Amino acid sequence: MESKKIEKTGLRIVVVGTSCSGKTTLAGNIAGILDIQHFELDELHWGPNWTSREDFADNVILAIQNPQWVIDGNYRKVRDIIWEKVDVIIWLNYSFPIVFWRALKRTLYRIFSQKELYAGNREKFLTSFFTSDSMLWWVIKTYKRRKKEYGQLSNRNDLSHLEIIQLNNPKEAELFLQNLQLELSKK
Repeated sequence: MESKKIEKTGLRIVVVGTSCSGKTTLAGNIAGILDIQHFELDELHWGPNWTSREDFADNVILAIQNPQWVIDGNYRKVRDIIWEKVDVIIWLNYSFPIVFWRALKRTLYRIFSQKELYAGNREKFLTSFFTSDSMLWWVIKTYKRRKKEYGQLSNRNDLSHLEIIQLNNPKEAELFLQNLQLELSKK
């Protein structure tokens, strides 16, 4: 397996992929290793009662003023704002079974633990399984579109200056983190 590592010197990184692929976890781990700030777009986006925050774009603009950061998320509304400043895009290109299994596990965990999420929101059983707002339904609806969209990143002329790293499974992501830690320890 090819070793994947960040080649660029800039430390403005965005982690993208389908919902429930592990963007937040990977971004948090990268930020921890590099000792830089991590911004989660879901946290900046969601207000009370799962409403969109009016100041979402403003908060993203504030976040990217920092010289170094890792951001995770896929919001089209702010993509151009972020990608204008980013050095590295990491795409989690995991298979549908992996992503759906993660979505199911995460949903069940959040329902039964009543884990508080963004702005005091919590996932509920009925909403999670029996409505069109279900994260599970969202994963099913958007998986192919995201895969196609992110699969074309390296072909886009406007992104040719960026380093794009594609991780195809959780083992590659773990190896990536190990290599990042190893490279940092050599400095």
